[in-house]
Amino acid sequence: MEMHQVRYFLAVARTLNFTRAADECNVAQPSLTRAIKLLEGELGGDLFRRERPRAMLTPLGERMYPLLKQCYDSAQSAKALAAMINDGEVGALKLAVSSSIELGLILFQVNELRKSFTELELKILRGTGPQIVEYLKTGEAELAVGTSIGEAWDRLDSWKLFDESFDMVFSRAHRLASQETISLADLKPERFLLRSHCEKCVDLAAMLRTQGLNADHRHEVSSDQDLLALLESNIGISFLPRTVNAPQSLVRTSVKGLELGRAVSLYSVAGRQRSPVAATFMKMLRAANWPTKTD
Repeated sequence: MEMHQVRYFLAVARTLNFTRAADECNVAQPSLTRAIKLLEGELGGDLFRRERPRAMLTPLGERMYPLLKQCYDSAQSAKALAAMINDGEVGALKLAVSSSIELGLILFQVNELRKSFTELELKILRGTGPQIVEYLKTGEAELAVGTSIGEAWDRLDSWKLFDESFDMVFSRAHRLASQETISLADLKPERFLLRSHCEKCVDLAAMLRTQGLNADHRHEVSSDQDLLALLESNIGISFLPRTVNAPQSLVRTSVKGLELGRAVSLYSVAGRQRSPVAATFMKMLRAANWPTKTD
């Protein structure tokens, strides 16, 4: 299978006309027709049904179209990447990351990316779900890593990377630190510390209310640094995702009868041409062996 055959096939599938496709590909129509015939021979069947003046995809053609388009797009991305590497061009990764997600989650992939793009420039934007959507809409970011973004947009593509659960966290000096198991009843006198930048903050407060706990009796902070400082000072208790690191001075545990989790996903704008840097990083994140952090 030759890549020019794939390009000719995609052109006919798009225009539904052999003559227009040949003009678009800047090739004589007999040459285009011959190349597609060779491709059909390799795939074992007709890709088009000739109904002059139109050419319609056959069932085989419809099944082959997404695969051949992916093949062609990947080849084009590879050529663009090779050209950038050979020319020593600078690649920029424009990435939005939810404020509730630690950057350390993706640093391995960032370092791997730097091996292909030695002059890589990073532009990392932080924000809430709605802010991340805005970064993608305006093009300030090509990709985003986040949890629930809280906004439906028909041009938003998403791929779930992994699921993780939340732990209850408190100081080793807290009265609950000596208990082997903790029940919902144990939490009734407690004042909760909630992260305002965490997309699960509203869900968590609602869940606590359904369990008969006073979620309105709480402290609210806008950064993990402040949250951890208050916890270390034994001011309240909180819930943290498994991927958020906490110092050894804090206890992480579960609460019997209380379950809370979130999905971490990769986001991009559907139909928008991605830079070689973004396309490569997207493939790295989607191919990564992410742990399911619920154990």
